[in-house]
Amino acid sequence: LTRSKTVKMAYNFDDDEPKAAFQSDMDYGDDAGDSTRYDTAKPRILLMGLQSSGKSSIQQVVFHKMSPNETLFLESSNSIQKDDIANSSFVQFQIWDFPGQIDFLDTAYDTQAFFGGCGALVFVIDGQLFNAGESDQWDEVAQLSLARLMQTIEKGYSINPDISFEVFIHKVDGLADDTKIDVTREIHAFVQAGLQSKPQLADVHISFYLTSIYDHSIFEAFSKVVQKLIPQLSTLENLLNLFNSKCNVEKSFLFDIVSKIYIATDSTPVDMKSYELCSDIIDVAIDVSCIYGTGEDGSLSAYDAQSSSVIKLDNGVVLYLRQVNTYLALVCLIQAENYDEKSLIDFNFQCFRDALNQLTLF
Repeated sequence: LTRSKTVKMAYNFDDDEPKAAFQSDMDYGDDAGDSTRYDTAKPRILLMGLQSSGKSSIQQVVFHKMSPNETLFLESSNSIQKDDIANSSFVQFQIWDFPGQIDFLDTAYDTQAFFGGCGALVFVIDGQLFNAGESDQWDEVAQLSLARLMQTIEKGYSINPDISFEVFIHKVDGLADDTKIDVTREIHAFVQAGLQSKPQLADVHISFYLTSIYDHSIFEAFSKVVQKLIPQLSTLENLLNLFNSKCNVEKSFLFDIVSKIYIATDSTPVDMKSYELCSDIIDVAIDVSCIYGTGEDGSLSAYDAQSSSVIKLDNGVVLYLRQVNTYLALVCLIQAENYDEKSLIDFNFQCFRDALNQLTLF
């Protein structure tokens, strides 16, 4: 691990854990219900679903670094919780978390305001409700969640046909692998039958994801959602492909280091284990930097232009991380024999970073 700085720890004497100031700085800010704070020009991600489906937990774990165990103490939302995510030019959007106990499709609410500027609609379903088996064995709450899903899709599509519809089959960490497949198949079949029964929804495409806040699946799923909101995605993918070919890199990700979602990757298929490794190196680099790196001026910045990390695994793979800007990092998987040409990799990384600067101002 290479670092140019050493960090000073800020202690909280109310508990035994030393806390680095960096950890509180690297956040998106607190939730707020006042919509006047938010830029209406930014695309919105709507989090919808029935009460206790896990919407607020997802938002807190992904974007506010809350421990999954701490989400057990979250209270149910009684109003729309709005989050403004604004880091680099690539990561610019809002998240609106809708309380599940209120039917916002009712005529008393302005659905045009909800769906008009929406870029993606994430409907969260509690996967444990469908553990019973076939659709005729689902309980009333399970059937209600799918009915609400279909109503939401129909209303949203009628107002804004450009919405990306995403379904998170959530809380599946306690289900067996075979059960996960069966639940996904049953829900997918139910939704497709509902779409086919309504000609006006014939062109609607829905993506399904199995998610849990207790593993990396929620981050991987949200990565796919956010990527659909990035206009420069194809250009970023081409840049990563070019970087891989010039440096003999097996796989590369461009990460938002706060949320650990990847905003772009190369064109090769994403292997979940590779993604988990690349995600974990971010935690390692930041944690070690918080212990050993402070600036020459004594500042508590643990992540700067010189931040990098190299970890060599027993299987002959090298994990390579380099800072791109304040909130972005390039993380790669490289075979050990190809890492011998480190100077070539460093040179091509600088070219990659320069290309990103030409693409947009961070």
